[in-house]
Amino acid sequence: MKHRRIVLAIGVLAFFFVHGNAQSVPAAKDWYLLDYAKDSTYGISLNKAYSFLKEKHRVSKPVIVAVLDSGIDTTHEDLKAILWRNPKEIPGNGIDDDHNGYVDDVYGWNFLGGKDGRNVNRASSEKSRVFHRFKNRFEGKTIDTSSLSPTDLNDYHTWKKAADELNFSSDEQMQLMMIEITTRAIKRHDKVLRKEMGVEEYTRENVEKFEPVSKLGRDAKLGYLTCMKMIEVEGDEKNTTVITDLEEESQKMRGDFEAREAPPIDYRADIIKDDYNNLADRFYGNNDVMGGAGSKHGTHVSGLIAAQRNNGLGIDGIADNVKIMMLRVVPDGDEYDKDIALAIRYAVDNGAKVINMSFGKYFSPEKQWVDSAIRYAELHDVLIVHASGNESTDLDQKESFPNPWLKQWKTNATNFITVGASSDPRFKGSLAAEFSNYGKNNVDLFAPGVRIYSTEPGKNEYGTLSGTSFSSPIVAGVAALIRSYYPDLKAADVKKIIESSVSVPSDSIISIRPGSKGETILFSQLCRSGGIVNAYNAVQAADTTRATLVSKEPLGNPSSKKQPK
Repeated sequence: MKHRRIVLAIGVLAFFFVHGNAQSVPAAKDWYLLDYAKDSTYGISLNKAYSFLKEKHRVSKPVIVAVLDSGIDTTHEDLKAILWRNPKEIPGNGIDDDHNGYVDDVYGWNFLGGKDGRNVNRASSEKSRVFHRFKNRFEGKTIDTSSLSPTDLNDYHTWKKAADELNFSSDEQMQLMMIEITTRAIKRHDKVLRKEMGVEEYTRENVEKFEPVSKLGRDAKLGYLTCMKMIEVEGDEKNTTVITDLEEESQKMRGDFEAREAPPIDYRADIIKDDYNNLADRFYGNNDVMGGAGSKHGTHVSGLIAAQRNNGLGIDGIADNVKIMMLRVVPDGDEYDKDIALAIRYAVDNGAKVINMSFGKYFSPEKQWVDSAIRYAELHDVLIVHASGNESTDLDQKESFPNPWLKQWKTNATNFITVGASSDPRFKGSLAAEFSNYGKNNVDLFAPGVRIYSTEPGKNEYGTLSGTSFSSPIVAGVAALIRSYYPDLKAADVKKIIESSVSVPSDSIISIRPGSKGETILFSQLCRSGGIVNAYNAVQAADTTRATLVSKEPLGNPSSKKQPK
């Protein structure tokens, strides 16, 4: 499931009643890159980081970052120059030149594609897949858990959890009703506004400035802006994005409601045609990393990490010597464990040093496959950065997937970072984004994730989105920056550096606990590090760490001369 931020209308109405007077101030498009000391904004101090690297005469080396996501617009003006290109593959010749099993994998691979060129764009929730997978074994039967094998017991508990979650409460049914009512209202107002404004796409800010000439237009303007306020849409978010996200959320919820009675449609079986239960059947998919109309999420994520810097266009990505490898694994719905496991292995085998994963779910029936891939990445010195999710959930109380706990090895991976979303108190009074998942033990740090401006599909399109999906690539970008300028440092070193160098707000910083409708908490209690990623602090710490490592090397070791101190 793409970690998009979808605000459910019923929850927002409650939030307004409690926090109706919270101030919201305009934000600079690049607010997340700014420095608190200089700009009074809780950004990541990126310019100070580059100034430090320049003063130290550091020289970067290219780093590959694999983005496991929904797809990427390979034609975008700010991205086309930073795309990874497989050096061993001849584009378009229909031959597997590098003999890795993937034909014409020039920019990466699409694990959601069929051999006939079609793409899986929609998938059901994992809980509905789990429920029907084990339904015949367990539903309506008396189960003696003491007699079950460990495997059967795990299957039973997984099925029982899915069955319980498919029993929807009256509040959840009300949420769906509110979303569908709101969507219909927005679409009705949108039809009028598009006609009267003479455009197909517009933002909330455009509507605010628009002066309708007819009563129908005035009513549509008022109705549209009321809906935008209710679901807390940012000023520069497009009408098409709002409608698409609401439709996708309502389809997902209705699909889960209906899944109790009927199994979900298996788009994968129709299009991909792999033997899903056989991990060895891995050479499926196609090379279409754009993935059709669903590439917005992955394009936005990729731009944050590495959009071409200092070219006078759009935005500057965080890292300046990075190539983005796109691995398409995220449909509209829950991703498949098999695709994630194979994509991680593909990234490792093809030279990625950082992997960004802005997705997640609460069921993982093939977790062992994903764990094995994470372990493979760990053994090959590859750092994984993962978004915590947008359900305002305490991950110390509810397990989400993927996660760093490697059950087979009974240990946490040393190369895995989990990221929550921060905001700025001037926006809505809270340092933690109201939608972000959190956890003192299971979220490592926070990064900006509200009103994040980045690349969007279209040769020169940009826009603003919110979610932990966009906090994760900010951390991945910082990790890539470190690995580029300090290539001697290992993935585990980079993880420690990033987490130990966070910007820690003073104990007087009180945040609203995400999802609490007003309960306050010290920000330091929301994650292990107690802070927000800070690029300047991180490169300083990397420089110190490398100097320490060099000082311990035996005299005459040529590795100590790879870069100037």
